[in-house]
Amino acid sequence: VTGGSSGIGKCIAIECYKQGAFITLIARDENKLLQTKKEIEKYSVNDKQVVLCISVDVSKDYEQVENVLKQAQEKLGPVDMLVNCAGTSVTGKFEDIEVNSFERLMAVNYLGSVYPSRAVIATMKERRMGRIVFVSSQAGQLGLFGYTAYSPTKFALRGLAEALQMEVKPYNVYVTVAYPPDTDTPGFAEESKTK
Repeated sequence: VTGGSSGIGKCIAIECYKQGAFITLIARDENKLLQTKKEIEKYSVNDKQVVLCISVDVSKDYEQVENVLKQAQEKLGPVDMLVNCAGTSVTGKFEDIEVNSFERLMAVNYLGSVYPSRAVIATMKERRMGRIVFVSSQAGQLGLFGYTAYSPTKFALRGLAEALQMEVKPYNVYVTVAYPPDTDTPGFAEESKTK
């Protein structure tokens, strides 16, 4: 689960763990990862379950993302389901948003899902099983006032998911897109400060 140390990613990790899954949490902040790991482990259903924490920025360097996911698979086995949940937001009118914010949001929200997906897709196809989940947003279905930097990144996930699904379906690999509304998360709380 990328973005697994807080918000929607953390909640998804908890729910999967409650079902007996082995979890790899991926996020930038190592302290938050370790804190989340302790919280998730309270929901263990058997003594064999593992929560592995990996501190990496999934939007910066594909080779680094690929390497850490290989290490995770060496420890826990192949990825059955990848949940791409890392994301960030900047709000404001188009002409008021710093130009580099557009690049940063595209890197985090789009490439931060492309890189992990690319790193696990070959193994999923070889095994003829797997699911890739992209957490988009309702802003990925409808452009919203004040979200000119954010909405396009979430629309990009939708396009990626639709195209990728056609490529991987013959291999029994499936792609899911979630479009949550505004959700009470730490990230949304930060975003709300700028509105």
